[in-house]
Amino acid sequence: MVNSLTCSLLSSLFVIVAPGQLTLATRDTQMRELIPKERPMKGKPITNRVFNFVGGATGQWQIVSMDPVVGAPLERVSSLEVLDGNLETLPNGSKWILRGVTSNERYVTRRERDLLTASQPGLGRPEATCAALIPISKSASWWELTQDERRTIFETHSHHIETGLRYLPAIARRLHHCRDLCEEFDFLTWFEYSPANSQMFEELVKGLRESEEWNYVEREIDIRLIRT
Repeated sequence: MVNSLTCSLLSSLFVIVAPGQLTLATRDTQMRELIPKERPMKGKPITNRVFNFVGGATGQWQIVSMDPVVGAPLERVSSLEVLDGNLETLPNGSKWILRGVTSNERYVTRRERDLLTASQPGLGRPEATCAALIPISKSASWWELTQDERRTIFETHSHHIETGLRYLPAIARRLHHCRDLCEEFDFLTWFEYSPANSQMFEELVKGLRESEEWNYVEREIDIRLIRT
């Protein structure tokens, strides 16, 4: 787990050098190894697993709403671009970047993982022109729980996996972990679905927000988009 001291060190690596531009400080170039680069995991470079959600004036996805469900809002923007790999500069016209990395599944049994693998569609389907980006941060009390305690809340009590399975393959998703990257959110979940399945998506998020697990969510933004 990345502690607050390491997060402070990581944060100090970045400086604003010009309006709309973010880069690594040259005096700290030797610290670049703290930022995920090409360290392989299960044969796949980390750079292939890092995704950047860039909010600004341009992008493939047009933002139709940005609603803070709980906690502080994000600065409102009109468009979103999803880029993979490590970004060392903030693209022109952009206001913010939310960054996360895909990883192994947590809290799942073998049976649940097999069901998810068999049912989960890929992203980028032509008919899936609607999307949602939901950044979430959980409270300190959640992270103080042990893995088995979190699993009990996550699935035994809240039926998170079971609920998600009911909406496959209509709604595709990809979870990104942010906490160990010292980002402002713990998780970013990206959903894609067709306009015909919009009501199904509303049912999905409503069910999750009514669960015990959501008592531990202290910040959540609901961003809805359409592909341009």
